[in-house]
Amino acid sequence: MTYCVGLRLSKGLVFMSDTRTNAGVDDISQTKKMHSWEAPGERVITLLSAGNLATTQAVVSLLDERSKAPGDRNPSILAAPSMFQVARIVGNTLRDVVTQYEEAGPTAASPFAATLILGGQIAGSAPRLFLIYPEGNFIEAGDDNPFFQSGEIKYGRPILERALDSEMSFEDAVKLLCVSFSSTILSNAGVDMPLDLQIHATNECRVTEERRFEREDPYFCEVSKGWSDALRDALAALPEFSF
Repeated sequence: MTYCVGLRLSKGLVFMSDTRTNAGVDDISQTKKMHSWEAPGERVITLLSAGNLATTQAVVSLLDERSKAPGDRNPSILAAPSMFQVARIVGNTLRDVVTQYEEAGPTAASPFAATLILGGQIAGSAPRLFLIYPEGNFIEAGDDNPFFQSGEIKYGRPILERALDSEMSFEDAVKLLCVSFSSTILSNAGVDMPLDLQIHATNECRVTEERRFEREDPYFCEVSKGWSDALRDALAALPEFSF
């Protein structure tokens, strides 16, 4: 399994993804699930992938190839006029890969499905964030739904729902994501460190901050322990129950 999150803030976009992949209890490995394309000052695009690894790697490879040698039938995400058109290209690519794999193999359990979080900015327009489904269709984040998750979403969602504020700083957003990922890692063995982080500040059209949190990262460990301690203190402070 995996866990990926994209946040839409007034200051820009924030992305975080884990690196755990597994095809069974005895086949566990580490794979980067965050991929970016840049034309600094003109556009920046980041893609988070969750689902079948062969599918997501094929999508990323095709997007890479087409960005270097675009054609009428294979448009490049680095030449698309808007982030909406970028989302269409990525969605069509995902659908084509899934369809191709399904034609060659079993379809009963949708083993080739994948879900993508796509975000970025093209100069002259606002940053935009999309969630792309295996069928190639997609939805866009807005004021009422300022974040997207993919993969193992249920354990890390409550903190995002309660604490996310579109006006918060990038630093507070990273702290919030660390809590969300810590809760998920604690509850699901399919999600694990290291974690990859990227930030796109509005109108910079480049990856403005990038970091990997390794397993013993001091900041992540401190936030994880602090959150556990704070929950215990909050529980102890609640009114006593009696029969």
